[in-house]
Amino acid sequence: MLKRMIAPVLFGLIGASILVSLGLWQSQRLVWKQGIIAEINAKIAKNPVALPQNPTEAKDEYLAVKLNGAALPGEIHVLTSHQIFGPGYRLITRFQTGDRVILVDRGFVQQKSIDLARPQLKGEIIGNLLWPNELDPTFTPKPDLAANIWFARDLPAMAKFLKAEPILVVLRSNPGGVAKVLPWPVTSSGIPNNHLEYAVTWFLMALAWLGMTAYWVWRIRRQLD
Repeated sequence: MLKRMIAPVLFGLIGASILVSLGLWQSQRLVWKQGIIAEINAKIAKNPVALPQNPTEAKDEYLAVKLNGAALPGEIHVLTSHQIFGPGYRLITRFQTGDRVILVDRGFVQQKSIDLARPQLKGEIIGNLLWPNELDPTFTPKPDLAANIWFARDLPAMAKFLKAEPILVVLRSNPGGVAKVLPWPVTSSGIPNNHLEYAVTWFLMALAWLGMTAYWVWRIRRQLD
């Protein structure tokens, strides 16, 4: 009888060990991801600094910056949807600060309000640098330039279209409480972190595997009795 038990027991223990190791790996990934998100949150919330001369995504993404200037003619409307206010656009504006022209994401505008006049953006602004990762070359439609409707914040294309540096500052708030433009600041909420769910899934699978192994062993014993 003992020989008949060896194979299923080994099968059960090895399989459960593999599943547990996958759960432990996902637990380690959870700690790693939580650390990254904590660093990003700290960077977003830091006191703003002057706009770097040559910011890069690797070094400066989420950096809080403060700058003075004024919006220039020309803006881009990026189609999106707000959880509360429904369909609308992200408003991307040309902004001159000193001798530089960059892009500023002023926030969300409802579809029904996109053609209404808005106060000019000028003076001191505070926001965070961002290199959006929204463009899918396979599925994202090309912008409708005639209607000024874009389907993703494609930073290089937007900068080329508006004749600005490929630098995007997402405002933390609207200076002066500008109506009809809802601030949509940078947060870490969009960063995926599903490692806890993955870890729990692997551990539950390991438990189920051991349960099936125990049932298999019990059936063998019943047959041999």
